[in-house]
Amino acid sequence: MSWSINDIETFLSVLDAGSISGAAARLDLSKSVISKRISEFEAVLGVPLFLRHAGRIAPTDEAHALARRLRPALAEMIAATEDLAGPERELRGRLAIAAPMSFGIRHLGPVIADFAKAHPGLAISLDYDDQLRDLARTGFDAGLRIGVLADSTLMARRLCEDPRMLVASPDYLVTHGSPTRAEDLPDHVIIGYRNARLADIWPFEPAVPLPARARVSANNGEAMRDMAIGGIGLALLPLFIVHDALRDGRLVNVLPDLARSVLPVSVVWPPVRPMPRKTRLLVDHLAAAFSGTPPWQQGL
Repeated sequence: MSWSINDIETFLSVLDAGSISGAAARLDLSKSVISKRISEFEAVLGVPLFLRHAGRIAPTDEAHALARRLRPALAEMIAATEDLAGPERELRGRLAIAAPMSFGIRHLGPVIADFAKAHPGLAISLDYDDQLRDLARTGFDAGLRIGVLADSTLMARRLCEDPRMLVASPDYLVTHGSPTRAEDLPDHVIIGYRNARLADIWPFEPAVPLPARARVSANNGEAMRDMAIGGIGLALLPLFIVHDALRDGRLVNVLPDLARSVLPVSVVWPPVRPMPRKTRLLVDHLAAAFSGTPPWQQGL
């Protein structure tokens, strides 16, 4: 009995997905096929890779140690065959991309559609979620990040920058008054973002006070925008979410002369060496699409 590349890919998929069913969905195989491959791989190696209990599996220390050595080796094998076939060879396999929901829905879809048209042999999976994903452990090839990147082992390329805007509806400003200076902000209602504290994302100088209270909060930027358009309060949001509402007058930029920091928009990917060709081409495609002045910033 011997192992195969399919066994290695299946093992890594189960490790990344954290379950047989998750790996089966990613590889488009039945759970029984995944289980059989893992059992046979363990039999060949002579060590357990996963502990089974009450329908759940947990990787052993041996599994983690093996994965650390197999990932770069598998990437090198893939890169070697790609180089031998030449740069014009059609991309094949699966490409999984994670992105924040609002940015993905509003701006990423058409860009990925163009990439998919250029590479018809590639199966592309898009996952929109405002929670940060552990790309390596969840099986994603690349992800979009909005904001300053935390220290990590991920590789990154900055695509563009976007300002945060403090916005409110004209009706709200008529009813509650329009702040004319930073010191007026504590007297106003803020629409909160549940994935981060306002103090952690406040883009102004520390001397600029925070609005006093959050009457409504949401875990998604477009929901916050809609609350602001509805006159609930002030919302602090990236321009890529509110640009259309600013253009048509549903929202107003509050205190536009206030100096503020910008949000980096970056693509990140696991530090696999050498970099898979499909990931490299995706990163180049994204950089070309969002370089210079992004579409939503033009005309504002």
